Amino acid sequence: MSLLHRHRWVVPYLLLAPGLAFLALFFVVPTYYLAHTSLQEGSVDVGYTFTWAWSNYTDAISAYHEQFVRSLLYAGIATVLALLISYPLVYWIAFRGGRWKNLLLLLVIAPFFVTYLIRTLAWQTILSDDGLVLRTLTGIGVVEDGGRLLATGTAVVAGITYNFLPFMALPLYASLEQMDGRLLEAAEDLYSSKLQAFLRVTLPLSLPGVFAGTLLTFIPAAGDFINAELLGTPRQSMIGNVIQSKFLVITDYGQAAALSFVLMAAILVAVLAYTRALGTERLAA
Repeated sequence: MSLLHRHRWVVPYLLLAPGLAFLALFFVVPTYYLAHTSLQEGSVDVGYTFTWAWSNYTDAISAYHEQFVRSLLYAGIATVLALLISYPLVYWIAFRGGRWKNLLLLLVIAPFFVTYLIRTLAWQTILSDDGLVLRTLTGIGVVEDGGRLLATGTAVVAGITYNFLPFMALPLYASLEQMDGRLLEAAEDLYSSKLQAFLRVTLPLSLPGVFAGTLLTFIPAAGDFINAELLGTPRQSMIGNVIQSKFLVITDYGQAAALSFVLMAAILVAVLAYTRALGTERLAA
């Protein structure tokens, strides 16, 4: 015990060791091999050779910039929609749910009890040409006669929004649930309207949840390929579809790895810009 007391500075590192080992084994090492593969040339038949093939990156950007832009656009729209849907939902659960809070939260995450693929396939039925949704929208004039919902960008964004909605809702709920209700009472005592109290108290205090939720939604959504594959057409393909095809169909591993790195870099730049715009000091306030 005295030895541990004399070397107390070691304790934090011992506690960090399992997590650091996990990250090194399942993130750093695979990232290294992916980077190594991205600079290789060759084919499955003749093998791959490390040649510092930077052309994999330039070719990837020039050939598939449209899919990159579409992926970031679809992910961004889905993230905004998920935020607009989730915020009022979890706000009501946090402040009005009462003894039904746990049940309502369970209903929010209930889709996760069904596999991702099945959930997406269900949207094929929901948005089908002879489905109730399309007939209703056509009847009220939102969709023109003969129009479609399935195999469109709208369908892809709807699928992404639905599949990643719990990732937005849960961090938002955590921020709102731990909010001290006395702050809102104080705002009302100072003659603040409900809107002013929301804008000046509730919204700023929930920003950590907004920040976490948007990142947890946007990052996986940008690399998604299932929704574009099942709900769209090649005209709605995202960069995830290209990477999946390069790895599993075309077996162009070098360019597939390069595309993966470009996607990671694009997401990192977008996240850093978002973090700077939102302001980390506001999140810590």
